[in-house]
Amino acid sequence: MYLSAAEIAARVRELGAAIAADYAGREPLLVAPLKSGAVFLADLSRALPILHAIDVIELAGYADGRRGGVRLLKDLDAPIGGRDVLLVEDVVDTGLTLAYLTRTLAQRAPASIAAVTLLDRPYRRLVENIGLRYVGFTVPDELFAGYGLGLEERWRALPDLHTIPAEALPAAATDAA
Repeated sequence: MYLSAAEIAARVRELGAAIAADYAGREPLLVAPLKSGAVFLADLSRALPILHAIDVIELAGYADGRRGGVRLLKDLDAPIGGRDVLLVEDVVDTGLTLAYLTRTLAQRAPASIAAVTLLDRPYRRLVENIGLRYVGFTVPDELFAGYGLGLEERWRALPDLHTIPAEALPAAATDAA
């Protein structure tokens, strides 16, 4: 086990308190990409003692072999013009997905846009100035499962965060590494 459910819960409460202090008197919209961000979104929402709303968006990488491409599969349900938007990410590493999401949503004229992530890998960053304001944990370059994160749709429901050993990875995943 890398992080226990108790360690994650304590850090999520701390993030909720920091966000509440920064957004006091405002009603931010928490936006999380599906699927892996759903667990963090739910827990962060419960830890946030101020009025807020939630929405989800679904993104996918291009299937035609283009590297670094992202496309929108499911858009937000409500307009965000004039609203404070807080992007809720599970993992930020290269920053490409967060940069895409920030650029896309910024075109809709929100009052502000910032991001919170449970796991951060800043040493893998390819894009700077991505608006990452809150970080749960800085983690090593490992593949994680549990707490919403999975591999081939497995292990998402684990309450703790685990590293996936290389021998558990399918051949295609190890070939790509």
